[in-house]
Amino acid sequence: MALEKAPRLGTWEETMGHHPRIHVQIQDEAELTLCGSALTIGAFDGVHGGHQALIRSAVLNAQSLGVPSVVYTFDPPPKAVLCGARPLTSIDEKIERISALGPDHIVVARFDASYRARTANDFIREIGRLSPQVIWLGSDFRFGSCKKGNPALLASHFDTRILPAICCESGEVVSSTRIRALRAAGRFLEAERLEGWSELPPFRVSNDNGGHHATA
Repeated sequence: MALEKAPRLGTWEETMGHHPRIHVQIQDEAELTLCGSALTIGAFDGVHGGHQALIRSAVLNAQSLGVPSVVYTFDPPPKAVLCGARPLTSIDEKIERISALGPDHIVVARFDASYRARTANDFIREIGRLSPQVIWLGSDFRFGSCKKGNPALLASHFDTRILPAICCESGEVVSSTRIRALRAAGRFLEAERLEGWSELPPFRVSNDNGGHHATA
């Protein structure tokens, strides 16, 4: 998969200055249709520092394009169903955290047996109703039955951008799996830092390019 440098986005402080009060709408995946959007998709389990960067990128990009920002997520998180992982937050807390980052819409897909049976093309047709002008993803995002869909497949239909991994000060990539392991080991302060909802020092992006275009 070829990668190309994407435009650099502004800061989150600039975003909040432009939109101090944002009304968030929460819909089931079958309900929302838009004429244009900037979209980010993921389980967002814990809405940790890496997830926050994706959501902020979509919100900033939506503002520059003049379209609504949309966060598309799942309940329960896929890993909770497929791997038995304990969710880091309840769905209510996840929605509250996502809402704090200022998207215009939150779409919650019920990750049940029927949803898991959908093909990658089914998923592409569904998000097509959101008319995404750009989609922001992590590089490990997969979708559709048997995880056959990937960013390259989305890039054959939409402008798809991959955000670099977010690392903590020690250089380790922030992930829900690592946070879960830290909690299980009783290292709650470290887990809290990776989640990024405390007043501790901010995370850094692992490289300073603001994201990459993904191409099929």
